[in-house]
Amino acid sequence: MLTAIVALAAAGLALALATQIGVFLIQRTFAPRGRMVDVAGARLHVVELGPRDAAGPPVVMLHGASSNLRAMQPLGERIAKTRRVILIDRPGHGWSTRKRVADSTPAIQGRMIVEALTRLGVDRAIMVAHSWAGALALRIALDDPDRVAGLVLLAPVAYPWRGGAGRYNDVISTPLIGPLLAHTITLPLGYLVTTSGARGVFAPQPMPDEFVRDSEILLLLRPREFIANARDLVTLKAAVVEQAPRYAKIRAPVTIISGDVDKTVSTGIHSRPLAATAPNAKLIVLPGVGHMVQYAAPDLVASEIEAMADQMVQPAATADKIVPANL
Repeated sequence: MLTAIVALAAAGLALALATQIGVFLIQRTFAPRGRMVDVAGARLHVVELGPRDAAGPPVVMLHGASSNLRAMQPLGERIAKTRRVILIDRPGHGWSTRKRVADSTPAIQGRMIVEALTRLGVDRAIMVAHSWAGALALRIALDDPDRVAGLVLLAPVAYPWRGGAGRYNDVISTPLIGPLLAHTITLPLGYLVTTSGARGVFAPQPMPDEFVRDSEILLLLRPREFIANARDLVTLKAAVVEQAPRYAKIRAPVTIISGDVDKTVSTGIHSRPLAATAPNAKLIVLPGVGHMVQYAAPDLVASEIEAMADQMVQPAATADKIVPANL
């Protein structure tokens, strides 16, 4: 019995050491690329692209769960040819930190992001949000409507669904046990399954060959981020139960782009009801497309963002041409 306990303790110490070495190597490989913005309760990593003085509102891009801003950067680089684009690591993800792991809901993270935008001098923006961040962008539109010029939601979470967020996320969110697992087995095990898991999210489309490297998804395997991500997922359902009855109050234009074979976030549960509820909503359902719509149809997604941004600029340009009759 004693021998078994000693062996178990030794294995745990070895896994903890392997995790710390892994964290060091991952962070050295995928260093932050932007600037840090301090807000109440968090420090947010922000990458800005494109001309700061571009016409129209900036485009803010928000990534989903198990991810970071790099998953949105290819789309951001397309838009940044003519627009100011701001990519943000959500609190606790990528190189952003948050003081409390419990600050996991769209409401709390929305306040942090709005504060960061204020510090960047952004009064109104078009919010482009994928998956989990769909609920976040919707919450910002509800709580700070004057800050949202429009929403472009990509395979968004918006409503409660059957079931939970996965047994492993429940365990990782449990005090004591969760941190113990996150600091021992999560990184070594996660390293083995990251590629296959990412392929599953892209299905039925193929995953880009260098996605795991280019998206820097291995940052997720660090204990503090893995715990934050799990907490985000297990608290999301209750959050959308609370905010969904208010969607009819959203006045900003909303474009929703989803795939009809999305197995991660059901279009029937989320996108279609949202399009029927939000007053100024437009729904585009892509046949044969899964969850990663920004990779499956990047030209279409970019054109929809550009079209919304152009609508924001055109009224102002038209007004400039009006000459009062008495001049």
